[in-house]
Amino acid sequence: MADASAARTRAVFEFKSATLPLIAVILKTADLGVLAEALDLQLADSPDFFDQEPVVIDLSQLPQGDVGPGIDFAALRALLARHQTQPIAVRGGSDAQNRAARAAGLSVTAMPVPPTPSARPPAPAAEPPQPQIVREVPVPANGTLVIDKPLRSGQQVYARGGDVVVTAVVSFGAEVIADGNVHVYAPLRGKAIAGARGNTEARIFTTCMEAQLVAIAGIYRTAEVALPAEIAGKPAQISLDGKKIVMSAIE
Repeated sequence: MADASAARTRAVFEFKSATLPLIAVILKTADLGVLAEALDLQLADSPDFFDQEPVVIDLSQLPQGDVGPGIDFAALRALLARHQTQPIAVRGGSDAQNRAARAAGLSVTAMPVPPTPSARPPAPAAEPPQPQIVREVPVPANGTLVIDKPLRSGQQVYARGGDVVVTAVVSFGAEVIADGNVHVYAPLRGKAIAGARGNTEARIFTTCMEAQLVAIAGIYRTAEVALPAEIAGKPAQISLDGKKIVMSAIE
């Protein structure tokens, strides 16, 4: 009888590992009032951007003083749910914060291993704390991630393991990153980073070149260097020639 019961159990379910695309909301303030105001402002134009996607709350960049439980995680879950997300876990918190998060029904997960960092320009002057919304999506080998919604300031998309195609505007302050090529079939006003893990053959393509920063395999160029007249606001491709960023018009 025990053997028959075990056989029935094996037949009706199975455990397997799964890789899911997750959004990480990186908190830079523990003040939920400030956070609510910033989220309302950032997502006002696209209230259904997330479409009930699962969210990990990243506490790793909170100010040094915010190491106690501090945050009302139940209220934080409700705040994020109001913006069409499903908070499921926290990461990067202190022991006290992890205990408070578990008490609010959230899981605790480990911080991811970061990719090889790309060279970045000097940080700008300090601004009021803003939530950074990071969408890191693994794609199949030689595959392509397609984004058909605008990327607002503070939003970041990273296509891990492939190319990314964006068919809507990449606003100033937004970032689109790929291990392969970056295609933006709309105004590119934020940052575009191709070959994030060192692929020097990667390229960036856009139908309207107005980028704040472009980078390939750690070599970058910022808007501090004025764009040539034949490139600015026009279709262009960006590639590497040795250690030099090369921009050329697309006729």
